[in-house]
Amino acid sequence: MRPPGFPFAALVGLDSLKTALQLAALDHRLSVLIRGDKGAGKSTAARGLADVLATGAPFVNLPIGATEDRLLGGLDVEKALKGEPALKHGLLAAANGGVLYVDEVNLLPDHLADALLDAVASGVHVIEREGFSASEAADFVLIGSMNPEEGALRPQLLDRFALAVDVSAPMDPVVRRAVVERRLAHDADPAAFRDAWRGEQSGMARQLDEARTRLAAVILPGDILDLIAERIAGLHVRSLRADLAVVRGSRALAALQGAPSVTTDHVEAVLPLALAHRAPIGDRGSGIRNRESGIGDQGSGLGDQESGTEEDDTGRSTAAPAERVFVPLDLPSPRLVVDRVAPHPGSSADASAGTGRGVVIGVRRTGEPRELDARATLLHAVTRAGTVEVLPGDLHERIRVPRAGVRYIFVVDSSGSHAAQERMRLVKGAAGGMLDSAHGRRDEVVLIACRGASASVVIEPTPVLADVQRALEYLPTGGRTPLAHALELAAGYITGASVVIVLTDGHANVACRTDDPWADALAAAAALRCPSLVVDSEDAARATGRPLALAEAMRATYARLSDLDGTSILHLVRSLA
Repeated sequence: MRPPGFPFAALVGLDSLKTALQLAALDHRLSVLIRGDKGAGKSTAARGLADVLATGAPFVNLPIGATEDRLLGGLDVEKALKGEPALKHGLLAAANGGVLYVDEVNLLPDHLADALLDAVASGVHVIEREGFSASEAADFVLIGSMNPEEGALRPQLLDRFALAVDVSAPMDPVVRRAVVERRLAHDADPAAFRDAWRGEQSGMARQLDEARTRLAAVILPGDILDLIAERIAGLHVRSLRADLAVVRGSRALAALQGAPSVTTDHVEAVLPLALAHRAPIGDRGSGIRNRESGIGDQGSGLGDQESGTEEDDTGRSTAAPAERVFVPLDLPSPRLVVDRVAPHPGSSADASAGTGRGVVIGVRRTGEPRELDARATLLHAVTRAGTVEVLPGDLHERIRVPRAGVRYIFVVDSSGSHAAQERMRLVKGAAGGMLDSAHGRRDEVVLIACRGASASVVIEPTPVLADVQRALEYLPTGGRTPLAHALELAAGYITGASVVIVLTDGHANVACRTDDPWADALAAAAALRCPSLVVDSEDAARATGRPLALAEAMRATYARLSDLDGTSILHLVRSLA
C-alpha cells in the first residue's frame, strides 16, 4: 500500500511542471523528464501525480539500485525450490497502465536503461530467463527526475522523453515562505492537511477524467500541423519524436481546457516542454528552454552590464577589445589520461562494485549475495546433493563491473587577449578527442566561457560531440576576464569523477567576492577538489607567472599552451576511494 504523499494540488508554483504531468496523465505516450536542483520539488511533484491518475492506475517507483530481475522479472526462486519453476513479474509489468517513476534517472545503469528504452518504444516487454519465455504488456508513462550536476542523460534515453521541464527553487522570499509553510503544515498533521486539500484534489482528478473522455474527439487542423512542422524544422531538431510530442501534448492540453480543436496557443504552450531537451544548443536562446522558476543566475555578485572598458594589470582603464568570433580549426591536441587509483578494500568505491550498476561478468559463491543468481545457485545445489534443497553454501551472486565516466569541465578564458584563437582551437581538439574516444563509457564535457562581466555555462554536461563542436563554432571572444566567477561555476559541476581543465593567461580583472579580482580567483581555485589541469596561454614576453600560481592553488598539473601538441600526454590521477 502506498503511503499518502503531499497533495498535488497543494504544490506552490511549478506551473509548467504540473501542466506537463497532467498532460502525461491524459496521454501515456507523453513521458516527462524533470531536471533541476536539489530540493526543488521534483520528486514531490512526480509522486503527487499518483493521487490524480485514473482510478486504479498503478504508480511504480524504480529504485536506482534495482537489479535486472527486479525490473524485468525473473525466475521465481520460491516456486523453483518447490519443484514448480515459473517466472516472476518485474516492475515493468507492475507499471502497466500507469506510471513508472525513476528518480535520478541519469544514474540508472546502462543495461536497465536499455530495457526501459525497448519497453517504452514497443509497449511490450519480452522476458526470457532460465529457459522460460513470456511477453507482457508495458503500456506506461515514464517519468524521470534528475539533477544535471550529477551527470547527463544518454542521448538515446533523453529523446525518449516526450516532454522536459527544468525546475529550480524559487528565489522570491514570498514564494519560499509559502512552500515552507505548507510543508510544515503537512508534516505536523498529514491527514488534516490532505483533508483540507481534498476538494481541490477531487476537482483536479475529475477534470482529468473528463478531459480523458474528450481527448479522442479533439481536432488537429491541417494548418496547425503545418505550424508544428515549420517551428520544429526551423530549430534544426532532427528527431521526429519532437513533432509527435508537440501534437500529442497540444491535443491533451486542448482536451484539458475543454477546447474542441488545437489552436496556436496550445502549440505555443507545449513547444517549450517538447523542445527544451531537443533543440540544438545554439538555438536554445530563443525562449525555447523552459526554466520553471524564471529566476536568473544568483549569487554571482556581478552586474548584468558589460562596460566598454577593462583594467589592465596596473589598474589603468583601457578600451575593451572588440568582440570576435573565431572559427575553430581541427588541430592536434594533447591527450588527457585519467589514471584510476584502486581503492582500499572496504572503501565506498569497492563496495559499489557489487550494487548491480554495471555489466555482469560472472558469478561467485557467497553466504550473503547482494544480487542472487538463481541459476548458479540451483545448479550448485543439484550438483552437490542431487536435489533442489538450497543451503547457504549454495548461494551465488552476480559479479558486476560498474561503468564510470569522467566529466571534463573546461574553463576557457575567452576574453580579448592575444591567445583567444589558440585556446578555442585547443579546446575543440581536446574536447572532441576525449568524447570521440569515449565509446562505451559515460564521459561528458562541460564548457564554461570566461568573458565579459560574468562567466557563463556554454555547454551543460553532454556526451554528444556534435553539441560541443556546434557551441565552439559560435563562441564569441572579447571583453574582460571574470576568472573567479568561472571557477565558482565549475565547482558546482564537480562530481566524484571530474577533471577541471582551465585555459587562461591569468589576467583576471573582474572581482567576485572582494575588491581584488586575482585574490578572488585564487580563493575559488583553492576550493576546487578534483584532478585538474591549468594550460598557460600567457605571452612569454610579458609573463606574470599567474597561471602557474593558479595551478599551485588548485594543486593542478601545469602546462604551457605553446608546448602542447598532438603527441603530448598529460596524466591526471583520480582516486576511486
